[in-house]
Amino acid sequence: MSNIEDDSFRDSIGTINEKGKRKFIFPKKPQGKYYDRRKVLSYVLLTFLLSSPFIKINGNQFLLFNVLDRRFNIFGMPFWPQDFYLVVILMITGVVGLTLFTVAFGRIFCGWFCPQTIFMEMVFRRIEYWIDGDRGAQIKLESQEWNAEKIRKRVLKWFVFLIISFGIANVFLAYLVGSDTLEAMIIEGPLSNVKTLVVLSIFTGIFYFVFTWFREQVCIIACPYGRLQGVLLDNKSIVVAYDYVRGESENGRAKFKKNEDRKEQKIGDCIDCHQCVNVCPTGIDIRHGTQLECTNCTACMDECDLMMENVNLPKGLIRYASEVEISKKEKFQLTTRMKGYIAVLVILTTVMVSMILLRTEVDTKILRLSGQLYEEKGKNISNVYTYRIINKTNDNLKNITFKLIHPKQGTLKLIGKETLHVEKANAATGTLFVEIPLVLLETDNTKINIEVYQGNKVIETITTNFLGPRTFN
Repeated sequence: MSNIEDDSFRDSIGTINEKGKRKFIFPKKPQGKYYDRRKVLSYVLLTFLLSSPFIKINGNQFLLFNVLDRRFNIFGMPFWPQDFYLVVILMITGVVGLTLFTVAFGRIFCGWFCPQTIFMEMVFRRIEYWIDGDRGAQIKLESQEWNAEKIRKRVLKWFVFLIISFGIANVFLAYLVGSDTLEAMIIEGPLSNVKTLVVLSIFTGIFYFVFTWFREQVCIIACPYGRLQGVLLDNKSIVVAYDYVRGESENGRAKFKKNEDRKEQKIGDCIDCHQCVNVCPTGIDIRHGTQLECTNCTACMDECDLMMENVNLPKGLIRYASEVEISKKEKFQLTTRMKGYIAVLVILTTVMVSMILLRTEVDTKILRLSGQLYEEKGKNISNVYTYRIINKTNDNLKNITFKLIHPKQGTLKLIGKETLHVEKANAATGTLFVEIPLVLLETDNTKINIEVYQGNKVIETITTNFLGPRTFN
């Protein structure tokens, strides 16, 4: 998205020097209306992210992703392994939604919603500004010898980063094992949960490494989403863009001079102040056009608007715009591809909502015991079954019984107890026998129907197979 023909800038990235070693970026502290909006949104999202594992709805954790026990809570709604297809559909819907968002508005998710960016720019970077100072002070501190000032600031910053990383790791663990389990582990002490302590230390180390050393390289190198935008964006996508038509004009950009007439000299409005580069958290020059390193964080937009205001030139030299808007002055319109994504997203959302609304609150499985044949008892044939009742509700289920309804002449008997009790968000398993007169069996594999009752209320009807002999009287 530029009239600059030299693409040599694409041969390197701002975080690696000529020798191939790590080069730290020291961005200027952002300021402006977009940055203020990002701060508000970021702190709302941070509050949501840090509090979700500790919020309970009807006794269920608001968000839980317990992979080990295969239990998931999404917005307080529990999902069991039997409901995993709903989680898959939810993930597919999210991917399609993010794809549509990227096609229409570029990598805006990274700059405004991504947890990596929010933690890096709104937590760790702000602490760095507080301890080390702004861009100039940080560059000076980096180049100076290890004196008392540098040691004090480095130790303080690294210690604060470690404490925050440890806190993030605990919240992350609460998402995985549950906040109640985490609280119990804390009360029991680390010596009683050595394995958990090791896992917690590993997560702490990962977060500390990412936010202390790896930093923006997560977005530039590690994150696959940054690569996806190369195939998702087109010249009608709205991205953070430099208006090269206005900024370069016919004779290119030039430093600002007081009382000059830039239009008469056919000089672009870009005053080549380099502030858009200095404020960029990934170290790119947005004037080179769309680049995979750009996270659409709008820091360059705010800084450019500030400089334009200082030299009495119109704002918006760097703004949200598409290539066709800049080059041809065309307004944003939905493309055929966007309409296709919208249609798919609507269909997926409809299917997902319908499945959630139609999901049963009690899930019962009755299966013949594996490896067991039928047993002849006089004129009756007996089969042994295992059952599993999953209570997905937030209420305890009492007085659960089974009744054979087809064929009616058969009998059903639970082993161990006549009625069952299933606690909320839990499961009950056991064994039962079904006996059916031989004369009622028409094949060696007969379909039978069993109703599940809670008291006098039918809560589910199960169809299963009944095995019998191949010859009949």
